[in-house]
Amino acid sequence: MTFNGILQIALFAAIILVLTRPLGGFMTRVFNGENTLIGRVFGPVERVLYRVCGVDETAEQHWLTYAVAMLLFNLVGALVLYALMRLQALLPFNPQGQAAVAPDLSFNTAISFVTNTNWQSYGGETTMGYLVQMAGLTVQNFMSAATGIVLALALVRGFSRRGARTIGNFWVDLTRATLYVLLPACVVLTLFYVWQGVPQNLLAYTEATTLEGAKQIIAQGPVASQLAVKMLGTNGGGFFNANSAHPFENPNALVNLVQMLSIFAIGAGLTNVFGRMVGNERQGWAILAAMGAMFIVGVGVCYWAESQANPLFASLPVDQTVSALSPGGNMEGKEVRFGIANTALFATITTDASCGAVNGWHDSFMPLGGMVPMVNMLLGEVIVGGVGAGLYGILLMAIIAMFVAGLMVGRTPEYIGKKLEAKEVKMTVLAILAMPLVILVFSAISSAIPVGVAGVANNGPHGFSEIVYAYSSGAANNGSAFGGLSANTLWYNVTLGVTMFVGRFFIIIPALAIAGALAAKKSVPASAGTFPTTGPLFVSLLVGVILIVGGLTYFPAVALGPVVEHLQMMAGTTY
Repeated sequence: MTFNGILQIALFAAIILVLTRPLGGFMTRVFNGENTLIGRVFGPVERVLYRVCGVDETAEQHWLTYAVAMLLFNLVGALVLYALMRLQALLPFNPQGQAAVAPDLSFNTAISFVTNTNWQSYGGETTMGYLVQMAGLTVQNFMSAATGIVLALALVRGFSRRGARTIGNFWVDLTRATLYVLLPACVVLTLFYVWQGVPQNLLAYTEATTLEGAKQIIAQGPVASQLAVKMLGTNGGGFFNANSAHPFENPNALVNLVQMLSIFAIGAGLTNVFGRMVGNERQGWAILAAMGAMFIVGVGVCYWAESQANPLFASLPVDQTVSALSPGGNMEGKEVRFGIANTALFATITTDASCGAVNGWHDSFMPLGGMVPMVNMLLGEVIVGGVGAGLYGILLMAIIAMFVAGLMVGRTPEYIGKKLEAKEVKMTVLAILAMPLVILVFSAISSAIPVGVAGVANNGPHGFSEIVYAYSSGAANNGSAFGGLSANTLWYNVTLGVTMFVGRFFIIIPALAIAGALAAKKSVPASAGTFPTTGPLFVSLLVGVILIVGGLTYFPAVALGPVVEHLQMMAGTTY
Protein backbone atom coordinates (compact mmCIF):
# COMPACT_ATOMS: atom_id res chain seq x y z
CA MET A 1 0.00 0.00 0.00
CA THR A 2 1.31 3.43 -0.92
CA PHE A 3 0.43 6.96 0.14
CA ASN A 4 -0.46 7.76 -3.47
CA GLY A 5 -2.89 4.82 -3.62
CA ILE A 6 -4.56 5.79 -0.34
CA LEU A 7 -4.83 9.39 -1.54
CA GLN A 8 -6.63 8.30 -4.73
CA ILE A 9 -9.13 6.28 -2.70
CA ALA A 10 -9.69 9.21 -0.33
CA LEU A 11 -10.22 11.58 -3.29
CA PHE A 12 -12.91 9.31 -4.71
CA ALA A 13 -14.74 9.13 -1.36
CA ALA A 14 -14.56 12.91 -0.92
CA ILE A 15 -16.05 13.60 -4.37
CA ILE A 16 -18.95 11.22 -3.67
CA LEU A 17 -19.68 13.03 -0.39
CA VAL A 18 -19.68 16.39 -2.18
CA LEU A 19 -22.07 15.10 -4.87
CA THR A 20 -24.56 13.40 -2.53
CA ARG A 21 -26.57 16.36 -1.28
CA PRO A 22 -26.95 18.28 -4.58
CA LEU A 23 -27.98 15.09 -6.39
CA GLY A 24 -30.37 14.19 -3.60
CA GLY A 25 -31.99 17.61 -3.69
CA PHE A 26 -32.40 17.50 -7.46
CA MET A 27 -33.93 14.01 -7.49
CA THR A 28 -36.27 14.89 -4.63
CA ARG A 29 -37.64 17.84 -6.59
CA VAL A 30 -37.99 15.70 -9.72
CA PHE A 31 -39.98 12.94 -8.05
CA ASN A 32 -42.10 15.34 -6.05
CA GLY A 33 -43.11 16.99 -9.33
CA GLU A 34 -41.53 20.31 -8.37
CA ASN A 35 -40.07 22.79 -10.84
CA THR A 36 -36.48 22.27 -11.94
CA LEU A 37 -34.35 23.96 -14.57
CA ILE A 38 -34.25 20.79 -16.66
CA GLY A 39 -38.03 20.47 -16.31
CA ARG A 40 -38.49 23.46 -18.57
CA VAL A 41 -36.84 21.46 -21.35
CA PHE A 42 -38.31 18.01 -20.76
CA GLY A 43 -41.66 18.98 -19.20
CA PRO A 44 -43.48 19.19 -22.56
CA VAL A 45 -41.94 15.86 -23.60
CA GLU A 46 -43.18 14.27 -20.38
CA ARG A 47 -46.74 15.52 -20.91
CA VAL A 48 -46.79 14.27 -24.52
CA LEU A 49 -45.63 10.84 -23.37
CA TYR A 50 -48.49 10.66 -20.85
CA ARG A 51 -51.04 11.58 -23.52
CA VAL A 52 -49.71 9.06 -26.03
CA CYS A 53 -49.58 6.27 -23.44
CA GLY A 54 -52.88 7.14 -21.78
CA VAL A 55 -51.35 7.78 -18.36
CA ASP A 56 -53.08 10.02 -15.84
CA GLU A 57 -50.19 11.55 -13.92
CA THR A 58 -52.48 12.61 -11.07
CA ALA A 59 -53.77 9.07 -10.42
CA GLU A 60 -51.71 7.09 -7.92
CA GLN A 61 -51.61 3.30 -7.44
CA HIS A 62 -52.05 0.80 -4.64
CA TRP A 63 -48.85 -1.17 -3.99
CA LEU A 64 -50.29 -4.25 -5.70
CA THR A 65 -51.22 -2.28 -8.84
CA TYR A 66 -47.77 -0.70 -8.76
CA ALA A 67 -46.19 -4.17 -8.56
CA VAL A 68 -48.28 -5.59 -11.41
CA ALA A 69 -47.39 -2.63 -13.65
CA MET A 70 -43.70 -3.15 -12.85
CA LEU A 71 -43.84 -6.89 -13.55
CA LEU A 72 -45.71 -6.50 -16.85
CA PHE A 73 -43.31 -3.78 -17.98
CA ASN A 74 -40.29 -5.96 -17.26
CA LEU A 75 -41.91 -9.02 -18.85
CA VAL A 76 -42.51 -7.14 -22.10
CA GLY A 77 -38.95 -5.82 -21.99
CA ALA A 78 -37.54 -9.33 -21.60
CA LEU A 79 -39.64 -10.70 -24.46
CA VAL A 80 -38.64 -7.88 -26.81
CA LEU A 81 -34.96 -8.30 -25.98
CA TYR A 82 -35.20 -12.08 -26.43
CA ALA A 83 -36.84 -11.61 -29.84
CA LEU A 84 -34.18 -9.12 -30.97
CA MET A 85 -31.41 -11.59 -30.17
CA ARG A 86 -33.13 -14.55 -31.80
CA LEU A 87 -33.85 -12.52 -34.97
CA GLN A 88 -30.49 -10.77 -35.04
CA ALA A 89 -29.33 -12.34 -38.33
CA LEU A 90 -32.34 -10.80 -40.12
CA LEU A 91 -32.05 -7.34 -38.62
CA PRO A 92 -30.27 -4.24 -39.97
CA PHE A 93 -27.25 -2.50 -38.42
CA ASN A 94 -25.31 -5.74 -38.27
CA PRO A 95 -22.23 -5.05 -40.42
CA GLN A 96 -20.32 -8.04 -39.09
CA GLY A 97 -23.19 -10.41 -39.90
CA GLN A 98 -23.58 -11.71 -36.36
CA ALA A 99 -25.72 -14.85 -36.23
CA ALA A 100 -28.87 -15.35 -34.17
CA VAL A 101 -28.09 -15.83 -30.48
CA ALA A 102 -28.75 -19.35 -29.13
CA PRO A 103 -32.05 -19.83 -27.24
CA ASP A 104 -30.50 -20.55 -23.84
CA LEU A 105 -28.04 -17.64 -24.12
CA SER A 106 -30.85 -15.35 -25.29
CA PHE A 107 -32.91 -16.37 -22.25
CA ASN A 108 -29.99 -15.76 -19.91
CA THR A 109 -29.12 -12.39 -21.45
CA ALA A 110 -32.73 -11.15 -21.54
CA ILE A 111 -33.21 -11.93 -17.85
CA SER A 112 -29.78 -10.50 -17.11
CA PHE A 113 -30.38 -7.07 -18.63
CA VAL A 114 -33.99 -6.74 -17.46
CA THR A 115 -32.93 -7.44 -13.86
CA ASN A 116 -30.07 -4.89 -14.00
CA THR A 117 -27.58 -7.75 -13.60
CA ASN A 118 -25.91 -7.64 -17.03
CA TRP A 119 -24.20 -10.98 -16.54
CA GLN A 120 -22.57 -11.75 -19.88
CA SER A 121 -21.85 -15.34 -20.90
CA TYR A 122 -20.67 -14.06 -24.28
CA GLY A 123 -18.20 -11.63 -25.86
CA GLY A 124 -20.13 -8.53 -26.89
CA GLU A 125 -18.09 -7.66 -29.97
CA THR A 126 -18.28 -11.23 -31.32
CA THR A 127 -21.92 -11.99 -30.51
CA MET A 128 -24.15 -8.91 -30.68
CA GLY A 129 -24.91 -6.67 -33.67
CA TYR A 130 -25.33 -2.92 -33.34
CA LEU A 131 -29.14 -2.96 -33.31
CA VAL A 132 -29.23 -5.45 -30.45
CA GLN A 133 -26.58 -3.46 -28.59
CA MET A 134 -28.54 -0.20 -28.99
CA ALA A 135 -32.26 -1.04 -29.14
CA GLY A 136 -31.95 -4.09 -26.92
CA LEU A 137 -29.16 -3.92 -24.35
CA THR A 138 -28.78 -0.14 -24.01
CA VAL A 139 -32.54 0.44 -23.77
CA GLN A 140 -32.81 -2.16 -21.01
CA ASN A 141 -29.89 -0.49 -19.24
CA PHE A 142 -32.09 2.59 -18.96
CA MET A 143 -35.28 0.73 -18.08
CA SER A 144 -33.83 -1.61 -15.45
CA ALA A 145 -32.00 1.27 -13.77
CA ALA A 146 -35.15 3.42 -13.76
CA THR A 147 -37.12 0.49 -12.32
CA GLY A 148 -34.69 0.19 -9.42
CA ILE A 149 -34.89 3.91 -8.67
CA VAL A 150 -38.69 4.07 -8.64
CA LEU A 151 -39.01 0.99 -6.43
CA ALA A 152 -36.75 2.62 -3.87
CA LEU A 153 -38.96 5.70 -4.06
CA ALA A 154 -42.04 3.58 -3.45
CA LEU A 155 -40.53 2.20 -0.23
CA VAL A 156 -39.45 5.68 0.86
CA ARG A 157 -43.02 6.90 0.35
CA GLY A 158 -44.15 4.07 2.59
CA PHE A 159 -42.14 5.61 5.41
CA SER A 160 -43.00 9.23 4.60
CA ARG A 161 -46.78 8.94 4.10
CA ARG A 162 -49.40 8.70 6.81
CA GLY A 163 -52.70 6.81 6.43
CA ALA A 164 -52.32 6.55 2.64
CA ARG A 165 -53.50 3.75 0.38
CA THR A 166 -51.19 4.58 -2.52
CA ILE A 167 -47.41 4.71 -3.03
CA GLY A 168 -47.18 6.65 -6.30
CA ASN A 169 -47.69 5.91 -9.98
CA PHE A 170 -45.21 3.46 -11.56
CA TRP A 171 -45.51 4.95 -15.04
CA VAL A 172 -45.00 8.51 -13.84
CA ASP A 173 -42.06 7.55 -11.64
CA LEU A 174 -40.47 5.52 -14.45
CA THR A 175 -40.85 8.38 -16.93
CA ARG A 176 -39.34 10.95 -14.59
CA ALA A 177 -36.43 8.71 -13.60
CA THR A 178 -35.57 8.16 -17.26
CA LEU A 179 -36.34 11.61 -18.65
CA TYR A 180 -34.95 13.86 -15.91
CA VAL A 181 -32.26 11.79 -14.20
CA LEU A 182 -30.75 9.14 -16.47
CA LEU A 183 -31.13 10.56 -19.98
CA PRO A 184 -29.63 14.06 -19.49
CA ALA A 185 -26.70 12.71 -17.46
CA CYS A 186 -26.02 10.00 -20.03
CA VAL A 187 -26.03 12.52 -22.91
CA VAL A 188 -23.36 14.56 -21.10
CA LEU A 189 -21.34 11.46 -20.20
CA THR A 190 -21.54 10.11 -23.75
CA LEU A 191 -20.15 13.36 -25.17
CA PHE A 192 -17.41 13.31 -22.53
CA TYR A 193 -16.45 9.73 -23.39
CA VAL A 194 -16.35 10.48 -27.12
CA TRP A 195 -14.13 13.48 -26.37
CA GLN A 196 -11.80 11.18 -24.43
CA GLY A 197 -11.54 8.68 -27.29
CA VAL A 198 -14.36 6.17 -26.80
CA PRO A 199 -15.84 5.11 -30.19
CA GLN A 200 -19.40 6.01 -31.16
CA ASN A 201 -20.19 4.94 -34.72
CA LEU A 202 -21.97 2.35 -36.88
CA LEU A 203 -18.96 1.38 -38.99
CA ALA A 204 -17.87 -2.16 -39.76
CA TYR A 205 -14.89 -3.48 -37.83
CA THR A 206 -11.53 -2.31 -39.14
CA GLU A 207 -8.92 -4.75 -40.43
CA ALA A 208 -5.37 -3.64 -39.64
CA THR A 209 -1.96 -5.06 -40.48
CA THR A 210 0.42 -5.35 -37.54
CA LEU A 211 4.18 -4.70 -37.64
CA GLU A 212 4.69 -8.45 -37.94
CA GLY A 213 2.45 -8.52 -41.02
CA ALA A 214 -0.43 -10.31 -39.31
CA LYS A 215 -4.07 -9.28 -39.72
CA GLN A 216 -5.94 -7.82 -36.74
CA ILE A 217 -9.66 -7.05 -36.49
CA ILE A 218 -10.34 -3.90 -34.47
CA ALA A 219 -13.90 -3.87 -33.13
CA GLN A 220 -15.80 -0.61 -32.76
CA GLY A 221 -19.40 0.61 -32.77
CA PRO A 222 -21.85 2.60 -30.61
CA VAL A 223 -19.72 2.16 -27.48
CA ALA A 224 -19.89 5.53 -25.70
CA SER A 225 -23.71 5.66 -25.46
CA GLN A 226 -23.85 2.21 -23.89
CA LEU A 227 -20.90 2.95 -21.61
CA ALA A 228 -22.59 6.03 -20.10
CA VAL A 229 -25.71 4.23 -18.87
CA LYS A 230 -23.75 1.06 -18.14
CA MET A 231 -22.02 2.92 -15.30
CA LEU A 232 -24.58 5.51 -14.22
CA GLY A 233 -27.34 2.90 -14.05
CA THR A 234 -25.06 0.36 -12.31
CA ASN A 235 -25.69 -2.08 -15.15
CA GLY A 236 -22.12 -3.08 -15.95
CA GLY A 237 -22.63 -4.94 -19.22
CA GLY A 238 -19.77 -4.00 -21.52
CA PHE A 239 -19.80 -3.50 -25.28
CA PHE A 240 -16.52 -5.45 -25.34
CA ASN A 241 -15.72 -8.75 -23.68
CA ALA A 242 -12.90 -7.14 -21.69
CA ASN A 243 -15.35 -4.57 -20.30
CA SER A 244 -13.67 -1.53 -18.71
CA ALA A 245 -10.24 -3.11 -19.10
CA HIS A 246 -10.61 -2.50 -22.84
CA PRO A 247 -8.91 0.76 -23.96
CA PHE A 248 -11.94 1.69 -26.07
CA GLU A 249 -14.20 1.50 -23.00
CA ASN A 250 -11.71 2.97 -20.55
CA PRO A 251 -9.03 4.92 -22.40
CA ASN A 252 -7.35 6.83 -19.56
CA ALA A 253 -7.22 7.59 -15.83
CA LEU A 254 -9.73 10.46 -16.03
CA VAL A 255 -12.34 8.24 -17.70
CA ASN A 256 -11.60 5.55 -15.11
CA LEU A 257 -12.34 8.02 -12.28
CA VAL A 258 -15.54 9.28 -13.94
CA GLN A 259 -16.74 5.71 -14.38
CA MET A 260 -16.19 4.90 -10.71
CA LEU A 261 -17.96 8.11 -9.65
CA SER A 262 -20.86 7.30 -11.98
CA ILE A 263 -21.35 3.91 -10.32
CA PHE A 264 -21.83 5.42 -6.84
CA ALA A 265 -23.40 8.80 -7.66
CA ILE A 266 -27.12 8.03 -7.90
CA GLY A 267 -27.06 5.38 -5.17
CA ALA A 268 -25.43 7.79 -2.72
CA GLY A 269 -27.77 10.59 -3.80
CA LEU A 270 -30.82 8.45 -3.09
CA THR A 271 -29.87 8.22 0.59
CA ASN A 272 -30.28 12.00 0.70
CA VAL A 273 -33.61 11.67 -1.13
CA PHE A 274 -34.70 9.32 1.66
CA GLY A 275 -33.74 11.83 4.35
CA ARG A 276 -35.48 14.69 2.60
CA MET A 277 -38.70 12.77 1.94
CA VAL A 278 -39.05 11.56 5.54
CA GLY A 279 -38.43 15.11 6.75
CA ASN A 280 -35.03 14.60 8.36
CA GLU A 281 -31.88 14.62 6.26
CA ARG A 282 -29.90 13.12 9.14
CA GLN A 283 -31.77 9.85 8.53
CA GLY A 284 -30.25 9.74 5.05
CA TRP A 285 -26.77 10.59 6.32
CA ALA A 286 -27.00 7.77 8.88
CA ILE A 287 -27.79 5.29 6.11
CA LEU A 288 -24.90 6.63 4.02
CA ALA A 289 -22.58 6.42 7.04
CA ALA A 290 -23.35 2.71 7.44
CA MET A 291 -22.70 2.18 3.75
CA GLY A 292 -19.50 4.22 3.92
CA ALA A 293 -18.09 2.35 6.90
CA MET A 294 -18.46 -1.00 5.12
CA PHE A 295 -17.06 0.45 1.89
CA ILE A 296 -13.91 1.74 3.60
CA VAL A 297 -13.26 -1.61 5.29
CA GLY A 298 -13.82 -3.50 2.04
CA VAL A 299 -11.57 -1.37 -0.13
CA GLY A 300 -8.92 -1.33 2.60
CA VAL A 301 -8.83 -5.14 2.83
CA CYS A 302 -8.83 -5.57 -0.95
CA TYR A 303 -6.06 -3.01 -1.48
CA TRP A 304 -3.99 -4.51 1.36
CA ALA A 305 -4.40 -8.06 0.05
CA GLU A 306 -3.42 -7.14 -3.50
CA SER A 307 -0.42 -5.16 -2.26
CA GLN A 308 1.05 -8.31 -0.71
CA ALA A 309 3.65 -10.43 -2.44
CA ASN A 310 2.50 -13.82 -3.70
CA PRO A 311 4.41 -16.39 -1.59
CA LEU A 312 4.33 -18.88 -4.47
CA PHE A 313 6.62 -16.53 -6.41
CA ALA A 314 9.18 -16.20 -3.59
CA SER A 315 11.60 -18.67 -5.20
CA LEU A 316 11.25 -17.13 -8.66
CA PRO A 317 13.07 -14.08 -10.11
CA VAL A 318 9.97 -11.88 -9.72
CA ASP A 319 10.24 -8.45 -8.10
CA GLN A 320 7.23 -8.00 -5.80
CA THR A 321 8.49 -5.11 -3.67
CA VAL A 322 7.57 -1.48 -4.19
CA SER A 323 10.40 0.40 -5.88
CA ALA A 324 11.06 3.02 -8.50
CA LEU A 325 10.95 0.28 -11.14
CA SER A 326 8.17 -1.93 -9.74
CA PRO A 327 4.71 -1.28 -8.27
CA GLY A 328 5.13 -4.37 -6.09
CA GLY A 329 2.36 -6.62 -4.87
CA ASN A 330 0.17 -8.87 -7.01
CA MET A 331 -0.02 -7.33 -10.48
CA GLU A 332 -1.64 -10.45 -11.95
CA GLY A 333 -5.05 -9.48 -13.33
CA LYS A 334 -4.54 -5.76 -12.68
CA GLU A 335 -5.05 -2.88 -15.07
CA VAL A 336 -1.39 -1.88 -15.48
CA ARG A 337 -2.32 1.65 -16.62
CA PHE A 338 -4.04 2.39 -13.31
CA GLY A 339 -2.19 0.21 -10.79
CA ILE A 340 -3.23 -1.91 -7.85
CA ALA A 341 -5.00 0.86 -5.91
CA ASN A 342 -7.37 1.83 -8.71
CA THR A 343 -8.04 -1.76 -9.70
CA ALA A 344 -8.81 -2.73 -6.08
CA LEU A 345 -10.96 0.39 -5.72
CA PHE A 346 -12.84 -0.37 -8.95
CA ALA A 347 -13.42 -4.00 -7.87
CA THR A 348 -14.80 -2.87 -4.51
CA ILE A 349 -17.00 -0.14 -5.97
CA THR A 350 -18.47 -2.35 -8.71
CA THR A 351 -19.46 -5.07 -6.22
CA ASP A 352 -20.61 -2.63 -3.53
CA ALA A 353 -23.02 -1.42 -6.20
CA SER A 354 -24.81 -3.91 -8.42
CA CYS A 355 -22.73 -2.78 -11.36
CA GLY A 356 -20.36 -5.63 -12.22
CA ALA A 357 -18.21 -3.66 -14.65
CA VAL A 358 -14.52 -4.54 -14.22
CA ASN A 359 -11.20 -2.96 -15.11
CA GLY A 360 -9.23 -5.95 -13.83
CA TRP A 361 -9.70 -9.68 -13.42
CA HIS A 362 -11.18 -10.73 -10.08
CA ASP A 363 -10.28 -14.34 -10.78
CA SER A 364 -6.59 -13.37 -10.56
CA PHE A 365 -6.82 -11.53 -7.24
CA MET A 366 -5.17 -12.91 -4.12
CA PRO A 367 -7.56 -15.20 -2.21
CA LEU A 368 -8.53 -12.62 0.43
CA GLY A 369 -8.59 -9.83 -2.15
CA GLY A 370 -11.00 -11.85 -4.29
CA MET A 371 -13.13 -12.61 -1.24
CA VAL A 372 -13.93 -8.89 -0.79
CA PRO A 373 -16.01 -8.56 -4.01
CA MET A 374 -17.75 -11.83 -3.14
CA VAL A 375 -18.59 -10.69 0.40
CA ASN A 376 -19.82 -7.34 -0.91
CA MET A 377 -22.37 -9.15 -3.07
CA LEU A 378 -23.39 -11.57 -0.34
CA LEU A 379 -24.25 -8.70 1.97
CA GLY A 380 -27.06 -8.00 -0.49
CA GLU A 381 -25.16 -5.16 -2.19
CA VAL A 382 -26.46 -2.75 0.40
CA ILE A 383 -23.21 -0.75 0.39
CA VAL A 384 -24.60 1.98 -1.90
CA GLY A 385 -25.87 -0.89 -4.05
CA GLY A 386 -27.52 -0.65 -7.43
CA VAL A 387 -29.45 2.50 -8.28
CA GLY A 388 -32.48 2.17 -6.02
CA ALA A 389 -31.79 -1.46 -5.14
CA GLY A 390 -29.11 -0.48 -2.64
CA LEU A 391 -31.45 1.88 -0.82
CA TYR A 392 -34.40 -0.50 -0.54
CA GLY A 393 -31.97 -3.29 0.37
CA ILE A 394 -30.45 -1.41 3.29
CA LEU A 395 -33.87 -0.16 4.43
CA LEU A 396 -34.95 -3.80 4.71
CA MET A 397 -31.87 -4.36 6.88
CA ALA A 398 -32.82 -1.29 8.92
CA ILE A 399 -36.21 -2.89 9.61
CA ILE A 400 -34.44 -6.00 10.94
CA ALA A 401 -32.09 -3.81 13.00
CA MET A 402 -34.99 -1.96 14.62
CA PHE A 403 -36.81 -5.25 15.23
CA VAL A 404 -33.72 -6.50 17.08
CA ALA A 405 -33.53 -3.23 19.03
CA GLY A 406 -37.18 -3.59 19.98
CA LEU A 407 -36.60 -7.13 21.26
CA MET A 408 -33.68 -5.96 23.38
CA VAL A 409 -35.71 -3.30 25.20
CA GLY A 410 -39.04 -5.13 25.20
CA ARG A 411 -41.13 -2.72 23.15
CA THR A 412 -42.75 -2.69 19.71
CA PRO A 413 -40.07 -1.73 17.19
CA GLU A 414 -40.54 1.43 15.16
CA TYR A 415 -38.57 3.22 12.46
CA ILE A 416 -39.12 6.73 11.07
CA GLY A 417 -42.28 7.01 13.13
CA LYS A 418 -43.82 3.75 11.88
CA LYS A 419 -44.49 0.71 14.06
CA LEU A 420 -42.95 -2.43 12.58
CA GLU A 421 -45.38 -5.28 13.07
CA ALA A 422 -45.59 -8.92 12.03
CA LYS A 423 -46.40 -8.30 8.35
CA GLU A 424 -43.44 -5.99 7.75
CA VAL A 425 -40.98 -8.28 9.53
CA LYS A 426 -42.23 -11.41 7.72
CA MET A 427 -42.00 -9.71 4.31
CA THR A 428 -38.50 -8.49 5.18
CA VAL A 429 -37.32 -11.96 6.17
CA LEU A 430 -38.81 -13.40 2.98
CA ALA A 431 -36.89 -10.86 0.89
CA ILE A 432 -33.63 -11.42 2.74
CA LEU A 433 -33.78 -15.23 2.47
CA ALA A 434 -34.33 -15.23 -1.31
CA MET A 435 -30.66 -14.66 -2.13
CA PRO A 436 -29.01 -17.32 0.05
CA LEU A 437 -31.62 -19.87 -1.04
CA VAL A 438 -30.68 -19.78 -4.72
CA ILE A 439 -26.96 -19.18 -4.11
CA LEU A 440 -26.45 -22.14 -1.79
CA VAL A 441 -28.72 -24.58 -3.63
CA PHE A 442 -27.36 -23.95 -7.13
CA SER A 443 -23.74 -23.70 -5.92
CA ALA A 444 -24.03 -27.05 -4.15
CA ILE A 445 -25.60 -28.77 -7.15
CA SER A 446 -23.13 -27.25 -9.63
CA SER A 447 -20.21 -28.38 -7.47
CA ALA A 448 -21.45 -31.97 -7.53
CA ILE A 449 -22.71 -32.68 -11.04
CA PRO A 450 -20.58 -33.14 -14.20
CA VAL A 451 -22.19 -30.30 -16.20
CA GLY A 452 -21.43 -27.90 -13.36
CA VAL A 453 -17.86 -28.99 -12.69
CA ALA A 454 -17.05 -29.09 -16.42
CA GLY A 455 -17.14 -25.30 -16.63
CA VAL A 456 -14.57 -24.75 -13.88
CA ALA A 457 -11.03 -23.82 -14.96
CA ASN A 458 -9.34 -24.49 -11.60
CA ASN A 459 -9.36 -27.44 -9.24
CA GLY A 460 -9.81 -27.25 -5.50
CA PRO A 461 -11.07 -24.29 -3.45
CA HIS A 462 -10.54 -21.71 -6.20
CA GLY A 463 -12.75 -23.68 -8.58
CA PHE A 464 -15.41 -23.84 -5.89
CA SER A 465 -15.12 -20.05 -5.47
CA GLU A 466 -15.65 -19.58 -9.21
CA ILE A 467 -18.99 -21.38 -8.97
CA VAL A 468 -20.11 -19.61 -5.79
CA TYR A 469 -19.06 -16.24 -7.18
CA ALA A 470 -21.18 -16.76 -10.31
CA TYR A 471 -24.38 -17.50 -8.38
CA SER A 472 -23.62 -14.75 -5.85
CA SER A 473 -23.20 -12.31 -8.74
CA GLY A 474 -26.47 -13.45 -10.31
CA ALA A 475 -28.53 -13.32 -7.12
CA ALA A 476 -27.10 -9.92 -6.16
CA ASN A 477 -27.84 -8.63 -9.69
CA ASN A 478 -24.18 -7.70 -10.05
CA GLY A 479 -22.89 -9.40 -13.20
CA SER A 480 -19.15 -9.54 -12.50
CA ALA A 481 -17.45 -12.93 -12.56
CA PHE A 482 -14.47 -15.00 -11.60
CA GLY A 483 -13.63 -15.37 -15.29
CA GLY A 484 -12.30 -18.91 -14.93
CA LEU A 485 -15.86 -20.27 -15.10
CA SER A 486 -17.09 -21.11 -18.61
CA ALA A 487 -20.75 -20.26 -18.07
CA ASN A 488 -22.10 -20.32 -21.64
CA THR A 489 -23.67 -23.76 -21.28
CA LEU A 490 -27.29 -24.85 -21.04
CA TRP A 491 -26.94 -25.59 -17.32
CA TYR A 492 -25.39 -22.29 -16.31
CA ASN A 493 -27.45 -20.15 -18.69
CA VAL A 494 -30.71 -21.52 -17.30
CA THR A 495 -29.80 -21.71 -13.60
CA LEU A 496 -28.12 -18.30 -13.59
CA GLY A 497 -31.18 -16.88 -15.36
CA VAL A 498 -33.41 -18.27 -12.60
CA THR A 499 -30.98 -16.95 -9.97
CA MET A 500 -31.06 -13.44 -11.42
CA PHE A 501 -34.87 -13.46 -11.58
CA VAL A 502 -35.19 -14.55 -7.94
CA GLY A 503 -32.53 -12.08 -6.79
CA ARG A 504 -34.46 -9.20 -8.33
CA PHE A 505 -38.17 -9.84 -8.09
CA PHE A 506 -38.33 -11.99 -4.93
CA ILE A 507 -36.93 -8.94 -3.12
CA ILE A 508 -38.86 -6.26 -4.98
CA ILE A 509 -42.34 -7.73 -4.38
CA PRO A 510 -41.98 -8.05 -0.57
CA ALA A 511 -40.43 -4.54 -0.50
CA LEU A 512 -43.49 -3.11 -2.27
CA ALA A 513 -45.79 -4.98 0.11
CA ILE A 514 -43.91 -3.38 2.99
CA ALA A 515 -44.24 0.03 1.32
CA GLY A 516 -47.99 -0.39 1.06
CA ALA A 517 -48.34 -1.52 4.67
CA LEU A 518 -46.20 1.33 6.02
CA ALA A 519 -47.95 4.00 3.95
CA ALA A 520 -51.29 3.00 5.48
CA LYS A 521 -50.00 3.37 9.06
CA LYS A 522 -50.30 6.51 11.12
CA SER A 523 -47.22 8.22 12.51
CA VAL A 524 -46.14 7.33 16.02
CA PRO A 525 -44.78 10.34 17.94
CA ALA A 526 -41.29 9.95 19.35
CA SER A 527 -41.03 9.24 23.06
CA ALA A 528 -38.35 8.65 25.66
CA GLY A 529 -38.25 5.00 24.63
CA THR A 530 -37.81 5.67 20.91
CA PHE A 531 -34.53 4.34 19.57
CA PRO A 532 -32.63 7.22 17.88
CA THR A 533 -31.84 6.41 14.25
CA THR A 534 -29.57 9.28 13.27
CA GLY A 535 -26.49 8.67 15.40
CA PRO A 536 -23.46 6.37 15.72
CA LEU A 537 -25.37 3.82 17.82
CA PHE A 538 -27.90 3.19 15.04
CA VAL A 539 -25.15 3.09 12.40
CA SER A 540 -23.23 0.51 14.46
CA LEU A 541 -26.36 -1.57 15.04
CA LEU A 542 -27.26 -1.49 11.35
CA VAL A 543 -23.77 -2.55 10.25
CA GLY A 544 -23.72 -5.28 12.89
CA VAL A 545 -27.09 -6.66 11.78
CA ILE A 546 -25.98 -6.69 8.13
CA LEU A 547 -22.84 -8.64 9.03
CA ILE A 548 -24.70 -11.02 11.34
CA VAL A 549 -27.43 -11.75 8.79
CA GLY A 550 -24.74 -12.50 6.21
CA GLY A 551 -22.84 -14.67 8.69
CA LEU A 552 -25.91 -16.70 9.63
CA THR A 553 -26.98 -17.34 6.05
CA TYR A 554 -24.02 -18.25 3.90
CA PHE A 555 -20.67 -16.82 5.01
CA PRO A 556 -19.31 -20.10 6.48
CA ALA A 557 -19.95 -21.97 3.23
CA VAL A 558 -18.97 -19.19 0.87
CA ALA A 559 -15.80 -18.07 2.68
CA LEU A 560 -14.51 -21.66 2.63
CA GLY A 561 -12.96 -21.37 -0.82
CA PRO A 562 -10.94 -18.14 -0.36
CA VAL A 563 -9.81 -18.99 3.18
CA VAL A 564 -8.58 -22.50 2.28
CA GLU A 565 -6.94 -21.11 -0.86
CA HIS A 566 -5.17 -18.45 1.25
CA LEU A 567 -3.89 -21.08 3.70
CA GLN A 568 -2.61 -23.23 0.85
CA MET A 569 -0.84 -20.26 -0.69
CA MET A 570 0.80 -19.30 2.59
CA ALA A 571 1.97 -22.90 2.99
CA GLY A 572 3.58 -22.69 -0.45
CA THR A 573 1.36 -25.26 -2.11
CA THR A 574 -0.50 -24.91 -5.39
CA TYR A 575 -4.24 -25.26 -5.84
